[in-house]
Amino acid sequence: MKRLLASFCALTATLTLAACGSGTPSGDAAGPPRPGGTLRYGLSLAPTCSDPAQSGTNQTLYVTRQIVDSLTDQDPKTGAITPWLAQSWEVSPDARTFTFHLRPGVTFSDGTALTATSVQKNFDAIVHTLTGAKAQLAASYLAGYTGTTVLDPLTAQVGFDRANAQFLQASSTPQLGILADATTAQPADRRCLGNDIGSGPFTYAGYRQGASATLAKRVGYNWGSTVFGHHGAAYLDRIEFTVIPESGVRTGSLSSGQLDAVSDALPQDAPQIEGSGGRLLVTPNPGVPFGIQPNLTRGPLGDPAVRAALLPAINRKELVDTVLGPQFKTATSSLASKTPEYVDLSKRLGYAPDTAKSLLDKAGWAPGSDGIRVKDGVRLSFGVLFSHAFAGNQAILELVQQQLRTVGVDLRLEPASDAEYAARQSRKDFDALYYNTTRADGDILRTVFGLDGQNFNVRGPIPDLDRTLSGELQTTDAAARSELIGQAQQQVLDNGLWIPTIELSQTIGASAAVSDLKFEASARLQFFDTWLHR
Repeated sequence: MKRLLASFCALTATLTLAACGSGTPSGDAAGPPRPGGTLRYGLSLAPTCSDPAQSGTNQTLYVTRQIVDSLTDQDPKTGAITPWLAQSWEVSPDARTFTFHLRPGVTFSDGTALTATSVQKNFDAIVHTLTGAKAQLAASYLAGYTGTTVLDPLTAQVGFDRANAQFLQASSTPQLGILADATTAQPADRRCLGNDIGSGPFTYAGYRQGASATLAKRVGYNWGSTVFGHHGAAYLDRIEFTVIPESGVRTGSLSSGQLDAVSDALPQDAPQIEGSGGRLLVTPNPGVPFGIQPNLTRGPLGDPAVRAALLPAINRKELVDTVLGPQFKTATSSLASKTPEYVDLSKRLGYAPDTAKSLLDKAGWAPGSDGIRVKDGVRLSFGVLFSHAFAGNQAILELVQQQLRTVGVDLRLEPASDAEYAARQSRKDFDALYYNTTRADGDILRTVFGLDGQNFNVRGPIPDLDRTLSGELQTTDAAARSELIGQAQQQVLDNGLWIPTIELSQTIGASAAVSDLKFEASARLQFFDTWLHR
């Protein structure tokens, strides 16, 4: 098996502590932040689209988050929703109407003013123009959207045909960031070419699909989020993003001073990065952890007993210890542990291969001559479709493949390019998918597993789960909603809709010249406070 690392002896306590740090690399110069300079950043994958509304991958969002502001922000420490473009808001008791009072004086980078009509055109475009394109998350956040009413130039009232308790948090995401009319008027594909106009602290100065993106500081920017660490414009003059798929090349470029920061730094890269004066910055992702999502309409995965057996058949600790490292965690629920309303279900996800074998025996899946189980002439074999959006995906699945084989399950690996993965996912042409989804709100369960969400399980009604997911969306009482999200986590496992493996962590390598490179609430990078001292 190709492993990401052979041992962890090079990892030190410094690396572990970095996960809890403020995001400021060691070796900071004394004194206040210094404006100016160009930060050179190495992405592990190419951005898929320059439009924040259509952004899906972390590498894409590292770029698009910088050019767009959102109505609200979310404090990464407390989870509280805080002002940004909207300086205040009201939510109706039934959570069907959200009234946002916009900050005066905000302009887009083309000089046009932010108004309530801007909000209206953005949300209308997501629902009516981008639906069916790459704005699946954004569209799910606007489920039941009936329109935005312009009460006055700086007051926008967003309406829904049902309660939508998750929408206030959704208004803090880059997918619902506010773009200028010149962008929202464009068709979906034209919004992916680097011409997007936002009100954010950076603007596009160059964009080459699949290769690079360059951002320039927005001079005069003065309406940052209350979560940001300073007022006024960003410190950096420019950010140059270059796509470098090979981890070793990224690390070498960082250590030699050709880059200032890189994505997806691997544990074996730590000695080289730290040896050159840099460090690793680590934060876990909230949302749905990495896992296998079965298509209930294809092959053996239609059998509930098979799905139930997969849960105890996977040794998640071995995945972390062998393939990843101490900055990663095993999945312990259908939500990642950093997500608000997370419930620890680790007792249900313990490694128990004998339990898995017993479940399969009772369901009539008997071992065949090659060790793979058979029932009614059908082998217990299924494929898992995955992309390389995270560098560890293949190595993790290769180890899962070995683990499942010991209980009589044949897992076939089906690696795919981003384009092929997206096409097959859209057609629901797969036995199972392997991926994760990031969001700092438990409503991500509805997006992933709800009948009105993506429904990659290709399932029919499951009354208990459907009532729970509908209930959390419509419940405005925080305690009651928390209880429902807790129930939903268990019901997802009860029905075998997700076979969790590991929690994703963002691991950034940063040189000693970089200060205050921070993560926002959904574990994406925020460059507004970042500065250089070289």
